[in-house]
Amino acid sequence: MLTDDGVPVEAVYEPCTAGFDARAGAGPEAVADVPVIVVAHGFTGSVDRPAVRRAARVFSQRAAVITFSFRGHGRSGGRSTVGDREVLDLAAAVAWARTLGHSEVVTVGFSMGGSVVLRHGALYTEETEARDASVRVPVRERRTGEHLGAHFGAHADAVVAVSSPARWYYRGTAPMRRLHWVVTRPSGRLVGRYGFRTRIATEDWDPVPLSPVAAVPLIAPAPLLLVHGDRDPYFPLDHPRMLADAAGEGGAELWLERGMGHAENAADDALLARIADWASGALSA
Repeated sequence: MLTDDGVPVEAVYEPCTAGFDARAGAGPEAVADVPVIVVAHGFTGSVDRPAVRRAARVFSQRAAVITFSFRGHGRSGGRSTVGDREVLDLAAAVAWARTLGHSEVVTVGFSMGGSVVLRHGALYTEETEARDASVRVPVRERRTGEHLGAHFGAHADAVVAVSSPARWYYRGTAPMRRLHWVVTRPSGRLVGRYGFRTRIATEDWDPVPLSPVAAVPLIAPAPLLLVHGDRDPYFPLDHPRMLADAAGEGGAELWLERGMGHAENAADDALLARIADWASGALSA
């Protein structure tokens, strides 16, 4: 894929394995009826990380799945901005899902990816797509000739953030202090590049992007699920509670998972299946 700012991003598409098989020659109507989950990994992740592949495998039992590597990660181009311009990477993946024929898209983000799906959900809505051509993709028609009547764009129909921070520059835990060292120090960026295969931009944010807690109230009416472990070593429970409070009454569903650690590495198959089931229910509602 190519982002709006010209960064090439590697991505993988997998059809749903439950009653839909692309090899069977299913028509465009069948594709349109199948939701797609776009997975946004955490910092230092990529499409080929075992935890990301495991999430894709579980999700594909209930929906089609797109996984991709954020800029600066894996075989994608560019450098990581640790959650800022990554929103363009996610927008490209969502727009690609729609050009493949899927009419409903759910974004599921982990850690840094969680903050990205929240900002994406706030910035890319059906309303903004109707107003701003820069977040559109061309109108598609089904091969039957039926006009879809709306732009297939980069907005998500439902949003799931797992282990997301609520605010930027948080250094309240030892893992986050180490992460800030990796991101902000030349020696840390070398560790990121050669130890974690993550190329990190040297520039500071300018301007500072919309924070996750400020983004959450702007996601409605799209359904929002917040998932967080009570043993998360990076972000304590005040982060998901702050996000849920910002969403307002009925604006988000919050799951506090007992015994769970951080992000995709800590999300077991049962939790991933529950997330996919929630997404299906939210789209149906």
